[in-house]
Amino acid sequence: MSAATATDTASRSSASARITLGMLAFVYVLNFLDRQLISILAKPIQDGLGITDGQLGLLTGFYFALFYCFIAIPIGWLADRTSRVKVLSAACAIWSAATAACGMAGTYGQLVVARMMVGVGEAGGVPPSYAIISDTFPRERRTTAMAIFNLGPPIGSALGVAFGASLAAAFDWRMPFYVIGGIGVVTAVVVYWVVREPKRGETDGLPVTTAPEVGPEGFVATILRFFRNPLLLTASLASGAGNFITYGLLNFTVLFLMREKGMTLEDVAVWYALVVGIGMSTGIYASGRIVDRFARRSKAAYATVPAASLVLALPFFIGFAWAPSWKIALAFLLVPMFLNSFFLSATVTFVQNEVAPERRVISGALLLLVMNFIGLGLGPTYVGMMSDFFRPAYGEHALQTAYYALAPMYLIGALLFLWLARLIKRAEAADPA
Repeated sequence: MSAATATDTASRSSASARITLGMLAFVYVLNFLDRQLISILAKPIQDGLGITDGQLGLLTGFYFALFYCFIAIPIGWLADRTSRVKVLSAACAIWSAATAACGMAGTYGQLVVARMMVGVGEAGGVPPSYAIISDTFPRERRTTAMAIFNLGPPIGSALGVAFGASLAAAFDWRMPFYVIGGIGVVTAVVVYWVVREPKRGETDGLPVTTAPEVGPEGFVATILRFFRNPLLLTASLASGAGNFITYGLLNFTVLFLMREKGMTLEDVAVWYALVVGIGMSTGIYASGRIVDRFARRSKAAYATVPAASLVLALPFFIGFAWAPSWKIALAFLLVPMFLNSFFLSATVTFVQNEVAPERRVISGALLLLVMNFIGLGLGPTYVGMMSDFFRPAYGEHALQTAYYALAPMYLIGALLFLWLARLIKRAEAADPA
């Protein structure tokens, strides 16, 4: 009876873990869907509000990241000391309501304010989820669990393209914001009632707690500890370079395909959605499985695998920008979509493994601060400004030229990850345990 009871308990625990992971992944889908809607609907929004590529880059990049990155730090510190599930639920409600407000904007300034509020809400979305997953799944399954969670961006992007473009084509560009914002508010309520708050350190074989007692000085001490650690700092900078590519590419892809390659919203809703959904999702899941396998031999795999993926993706990215038609462009794009996000699950899992359980949310927030301020804040801003800069000389191909200017970041990112691998090997040699 005791063996049967233990088996039943383990089965319920496994089912609860799967439900938790599924709900967190769905929230991340909404998180990324809301974040990408403006990029997906860039052409009709530009036509309706009369904004330039540079303004679009600021809107999808710097203005959003300014709030998204820095507010994540106090939110992460708060979540480490309270209920991570409640913080996540409240954040989901805020960014969903702000998404609906984006659809009501009548001027560029109003859209900027609504977009900033989306950033405020989404700042509390991902870091608590990282910590919940880390305290729900053991180390040997954690990267795969993170990879499943990180399917949120590709699924969110694919659904945003298919759903958002279809609604915009049938109605107007405002309707997707209303519908998806409403779904998010309902989801926030479901998260509050369904997701279990795991005990901190539960899957690490450490003494578990629900809310560690740490004084106010712990906030500054944790930040300093993070940035003084060369492994964590280098991992953050390398992932920032990877995100610079990801957001610099994704935030202008639909506009590029429609304006320079001749796609329509109806084409985008089908073919680009398939490329994003298949390429990014299989790449992120495969990266989790690959890193989990090779990290058993050496933690350096958390860095060498992303470095290799960026080098392999570079020629296909250049082919995407060069392609004479949207069909050929999408064929080239499938490979970078598969490889570009290999760094994400690897870096997140590495950082979560390197810090104490009671500091996982704020450490995840600090990682996102660097990763997203460089990537989300500067990547789209750079591409948009380069497009405006090249327009007098290259006319309708200005955005293509801006993509060529983005290509060197692949090599910069790869070099940073190789440096991280070297630091990890040094640390392993100094302390094999």
